[in-house]
Amino acid sequence: MVVEDEEALRVSLVDRLEAEQYQVFAVSTALEARTILKAQEIHLLILDVMLPGQSGLDFCRDLRQEGLNLPILMLTAKRQLLDKVLGLKLGADDYLTKPFEMLEVLARVEALLRRAGPVSRLNQDVFRFGDIHIDFSKPEVLKKGEVVAVTALDLKLLRYFIEHPNETLSRDRLLDEVWGYDATLVTRTIDVHMAGLRQKLEEQPAYPRHFVTVHRMGYKFQP
Repeated sequence: MVVEDEEALRVSLVDRLEAEQYQVFAVSTALEARTILKAQEIHLLILDVMLPGQSGLDFCRDLRQEGLNLPILMLTAKRQLLDKVLGLKLGADDYLTKPFEMLEVLARVEALLRRAGPVSRLNQDVFRFGDIHIDFSKPEVLKKGEVVAVTALDLKLLRYFIEHPNETLSRDRLLDEVWGYDATLVTRTIDVHMAGLRQKLEEQPAYPRHFVTVHRMGYKFQP
């Protein structure tokens, strides 16, 4: 899987890897990558350091702490030795500095896959975005390490948003999929609940970063 927010580079990597008969998933954020890791059997991760939301370095660290052992090849535009050393210390298996040749990428990928052992799967119930840590198996929500009191409905709504990142979700759809109500019922229910969720999880509830309103359409979760 390729996790790269620069679209041109992401497309180039996918095209080159697919030309070599690799099956490739491509996303632009750590949260989108996490969703795919939970659903698919991924054998190698090409991960950019500088990503919107959670950085590649933090994502790499979290994956290793959660026990995921697939090979990770990190990409960065930075040339500082410290940045490379940090990435390797956090669990990356190899490192490439931009700009690079596609042949070098292929060589690194082949070498990593050749020496990789059996790949573990990611915990289906653990998610992180910003300062928020959610473990649906407990269930528990932490904000900056502190427990946040949430309801069963909060958790159901959070999981639905996390499973549909960067997607505009209408109030009718949320009522139907999360509440299980008929879409003809009053959708003000959603607005009230979203205000409460923002109060619990957003740093500035009046100016939400993660749970944003899409005018006249609904809501969107931005990791």
